[in-house]
Amino acid sequence: MKPVARSAALERTTGRVLADYLVLVRPRISAFVLFAAYTGGLLGAGPEPDLARVALAALFIGLVGASSSVFNQVLERDSDRLMRRTATRPLPAERMSVRDAVVFGAVLGLLGVVGLAWSFQALSALLALSTLASYVLVYTPLKRHTSLNTVVGALPGAMPPLLGYVAVNGSAGPWAWMLFAILFAWQFPHFFAIAWLYRDEYRRAGMRMLPALPGAVGLAGRQALLYSLVLLPVSLIPAVRGEAGPVTVVAALVLGLAYLASSAAFAWRETRTSARAVLLTSLFYLPLLYAAVLFDPAVSLALRN
Repeated sequence: MKPVARSAALERTTGRVLADYLVLVRPRISAFVLFAAYTGGLLGAGPEPDLARVALAALFIGLVGASSSVFNQVLERDSDRLMRRTATRPLPAERMSVRDAVVFGAVLGLLGVVGLAWSFQALSALLALSTLASYVLVYTPLKRHTSLNTVVGALPGAMPPLLGYVAVNGSAGPWAWMLFAILFAWQFPHFFAIAWLYRDEYRRAGMRMLPALPGAVGLAGRQALLYSLVLLPVSLIPAVRGEAGPVTVVAALVLGLAYLASSAAFAWRETRTSARAVLLTSLFYLPLLYAAVLFDPAVSLALRN
């Protein structure tokens, strides 16, 4: 092989390997974890936050979240092989060894947990470690045994803003729990829409997701509607407590009603169009609401008092 051709082949191989490692950390989810942790950290830091310190906390929490994604794919590699949307991932496609993935996940988790303990405090490190353990050792195996896995998985799934708050502040204040509650409720319509869209694949892979169960027609839509109804008052708690103002209220109402409307349409008739509408609305909801909180002058004023 000529040197130029050999170099090009090496670049393609290196690019493929790097792309596979990127797939393992699920970059879109990792980006959301970073943003949620950063939001929690900013609110935990008070009226004059050290932005670099908040970003460092979010980075360590993001590493723990990425580790969770890696170990999730390690444990579900056989199931992923049976689903079209996941069959091309590095582990089911056998482009990467299980050992390499485990080492990668362990390094990410270790860097995140140790980084939190070293740069912040033991509490944030212990909470991050328990979040990783519950996601990987409890939620992931439960997906093969009970549809309640969604409720269990929503607990570690809602932890990033709380972890960010605790890392920077040292304890969990009201905003930590309010952001946790919003994220917890938000997850259900989002995941029920995904589970409905891929219910046949989940069924084939032996995953006990609610829409994949026998006789579950209509359940995903009704559950999505129920949790979107719960989310609306939960998102208004900061304003009721006097810790947020009109910016947050308007954002919570507009986004919450949009989420509610899409979930109601999904409950009325479960179709690919209505499920995708819920999913699309969910992707806009959380970043916009968190951004509204961060730019709400009333929130800044409340943090100063």
